[in-house]
Amino acid sequence: MESGPVNLNEFEELARKILLKMNYDFFSGGAEDRYTLSENIKAFQRILFRPRVLIDVSKIDMSTSLLGFKMAAPIMVAPTGLLKLANHEGEVAVARAAAACNTIMVLSFSSNRTIEEVASSCDAVRFFQLYIYKQRDVCITLVKRAESNGFKAIVLTVDTPRLGRREADIKNKFVIPKFANLEGLLSVNAKSKGGSDLEAFASATLDDSVSWKDIEWLRSITKLPILLKGILTAEDARKAVEARVAGIIVSNHGARQLDYAPASISALEEVVRAVSGAVPIILDGGIRRGTDVFKALALGANAVMIGRPIVYGLAAKGENGVKQVIEMLQNELELTMALNGCPGLKDITRNHVQTEHDRLRSML
Repeated sequence: MESGPVNLNEFEELARKILLKMNYDFFSGGAEDRYTLSENIKAFQRILFRPRVLIDVSKIDMSTSLLGFKMAAPIMVAPTGLLKLANHEGEVAVARAAAACNTIMVLSFSSNRTIEEVASSCDAVRFFQLYIYKQRDVCITLVKRAESNGFKAIVLTVDTPRLGRREADIKNKFVIPKFANLEGLLSVNAKSKGGSDLEAFASATLDDSVSWKDIEWLRSITKLPILLKGILTAEDARKAVEARVAGIIVSNHGARQLDYAPASISALEEVVRAVSGAVPIILDGGIRRGTDVFKALALGANAVMIGRPIVYGLAAKGENGVKQVIEMLQNELELTMALNGCPGLKDITRNHVQTEHDRLRSML
């Protein structure tokens, strides 16, 4: 009998065989030349370990907390929309799997299941992802619904004043399914003239005049902590701290926005140095192994987010597939910690990794 997937790459291959080509291309694709999409993976592969030995690793503790909420390991579920394209249960299946793994899920604004459906599916800590729309009353309504349904934070995506050029979606004439959370709030019938309907929708609805002053506006309509997703530079990291946000997510939007932006892991240390511990930092993008999680933690992240692997697990095996993906990463992280001589997360330090920059500097 054929064995199941033994790593996240094998989940992707299963998903590729199962999904409609248009839907697989939507989930897997990146912007323009897809340079950053490739770099999100390759940049991790250029970071090497400096393991320590003869350390008692008979007990490994991966538990942590974010904004006071406990997690079994520093691995969160990133906001990923339109999940009914992968499995009929969509975001509800992901929510249940995340709860079973004792981690935090960030629900996408563009989910195919409503805020209320996800909230009632299981008891767990969840955050809600938001964009700022031209119609600000839509933002207010979504935030209030998230609050009333027990979501614990707002994750504001800040790298999308306009949608990146996703050429696979254009070629496939990608058709938008129902955005469950926006029914009755926004028209989702935007049609592209020969291209991606998602691009047409974004152009019609997203506010490309958003600026730092809108963080203050968002704070005025909610008491929930606000995290910014899409920070890649020290300059913006410092501005985020000045804006009194509760956390920063270092992300290039899964390489779906600005091609030739740096890999998220390559931008991480710059942001970490700028923030100096003022707020927690989460790394999003390119995580495919527990070794990647360890590398991000060693470079200063408090946690990581995973997006595409969740989709692939969902497509391949539904709720159980998502659970397997999360557990696979948790188990790989535990092994990586043991082999690096780190019994706890606090034991993971910058000295445990060597970056490409470190190697170049050592040659001078």
